[in-house]
Amino acid sequence: MKLLALDSTTQRRSVALLLGDQVLERVADGAPQDADMLLPMVRELLAESNCTLHGLDAIAFGAGPGAFTGIRIACGVAQGLALGCSLPVVPVCSLQSLAASCAADKVIATLDARMGEIYHAAYERSGTGWRSISAPCVCSAAQAPELPGSDWLGAGSGFAAYEAELQARYAGALSAVHASAEPTAAQIARLAAAAFARGDSVPAHLALPVYVRDRVALTSAEQAALRSGNGAAQNGRRTTPA
Repeated sequence: MKLLALDSTTQRRSVALLLGDQVLERVADGAPQDADMLLPMVRELLAESNCTLHGLDAIAFGAGPGAFTGIRIACGVAQGLALGCSLPVVPVCSLQSLAASCAADKVIATLDARMGEIYHAAYERSGTGWRSISAPCVCSAAQAPELPGSDWLGAGSGFAAYEAELQARYAGALSAVHASAEPTAAQIARLAAAAFARGDSVPAHLALPVYVRDRVALTSAEQAALRSGNGAAQNGRRTTPA
């Protein structure tokens, strides 16, 4: 199995190349608009491994949720490369990639969604894969979905931004917190390989980002309400399913 994976869900850009059981990865930090960071890393990995795009089986990308610009960039680059080589594409949920990057069997995966909210999902390890316990959503930390049981690892930038609220929400259910955990192209590659083996790939033109949220900014009045903590910034906001 030869698979290329891309991720720009956060300000960390990563590209990974899966060659059988081996995974090579390149990582760099950059602003969301730095679309030109992915392709040089792709070229480096292919050159290092003496592999070509035409020699791949598929291309995967972190489909979101996450930074709107970042997931659009990863999707666009994956589509462009796949179209040029007639390759299938495997979209991978960024929150599942985040969970897979943690050395734990039960993970609450979160990303800071700004605007007083987090992207949230929960996963439990099942054999060599992951079972979804709570589907990706956008919510306030105080209103994060209830979860069964205990021994959950809290992971991701949502915990970095709202640890007190999430600790209170999951009082007694958390075993530890790994707030610096992030989605990675290496984990996307591994998850995508399993998905590809199950037949879970799409033609390049059907690969789409998963936004979860349909708004990217608050009005000035909503920003003021959020700063005052009166909750009015929630008005008019809609949560869309993943």
